Amino acid sequence: MGGISRRGFAGLGAAGLAAMMLPGRAAAADKVVVGVLRFVSSGGLFIAKERGYFAAEGIDLDLQFFEAAQPIAVAIASGDLQFGLTALTAGTFNLAAKGALKVVASQGMEKKGVKGNALIASNEAYAKGFNAFEKLPGTAIAITQVGSSFHYQMGQIAAAKGFDLAKVEMKPLQTLPNMMAAVKSNQVDGALIAPHLARGMIDRGEAKLIGWFSDLAQYQFGALFVASKVATGNRDLTERFVRAYQKGMADYAAAFMRVDGAGERIFDDAAKATAALVAKHVYPSEAAETAAPKVFAAAVAVDDRARVDLADLERQVAWMKAEKLVGADVDAKSFVDISFAK
Repeated sequence: MGGISRRGFAGLGAAGLAAMMLPGRAAAADKVVVGVLRFVSSGGLFIAKERGYFAAEGIDLDLQFFEAAQPIAVAIASGDLQFGLTALTAGTFNLAAKGALKVVASQGMEKKGVKGNALIASNEAYAKGFNAFEKLPGTAIAITQVGSSFHYQMGQIAAAKGFDLAKVEMKPLQTLPNMMAAVKSNQVDGALIAPHLARGMIDRGEAKLIGWFSDLAQYQFGALFVASKVATGNRDLTERFVRAYQKGMADYAAAFMRVDGAGERIFDDAAKATAALVAKHVYPSEAAETAAPKVFAAAVAVDDRARVDLADLERQVAWMKAEKLVGADVDAKSFVDISFAK
């Protein structure tokens, strides 16, 4: 007979039984492709993958890495991705308004007291006097794309400091590596850029720090997107995905957002272990011993349940409308579904 005897079956033990069961479970798992950037703000997703939260929900997660936010939204709309975790942009709002995708959870946020994106200056521009937010008029600043989250943040800086954004020349360079290269080579005066990238450039002497955006304003800059046909046609999958992601976000907040009596964040062994998981995806070629502290230093604020701040998204859409970056009919309420992350 090809079967297993009762004695043989008993002798397999737990490990043997698990080995027999795993192929069936793997075959039953839903393959899900998600687009993401190698940012610390995507840490909740990385943690959930590394700690098996997606696997526990029957999801085989495939991470696809991008160099800018907008291409992720386009890939979702075209059907190449089911989910995306990245910054909110004018292009994303326009695609969402056309019914291509839904916002179902949050990513990171700029929050006072927590260092997020940084305005950096090229060494040459800094030497010539570009050393404060107020000195932005007359400069050329690198962003990824017109309508990007960096563009929006520049608008908020202008509002906070009382100058016309039109007095700053925006240089859309498409990708973050391009932005970094332009600052390093003094082709632009500066850039508003993610914290882990800014810190690296400053530490290497490639740029100077002007200031942190969170010193001036706060807002929810990123979200978890899902293709509309997935959100409506496979709500069960979307719920399982968000549930796993929320667990990762809770771990992220517990590891990186705790503070001591002096208000300083606590980088203990638990935080180091979590940072090492995030570092595997943000700094894939670097040892955890050196990468984990960088992750912790660049950790942005998050909502520990990944809830969407609908009112803030409405403010972003209003600004985009005023700048004629999105259509007049774009309404955040039409593409934000707060029922998934509560």
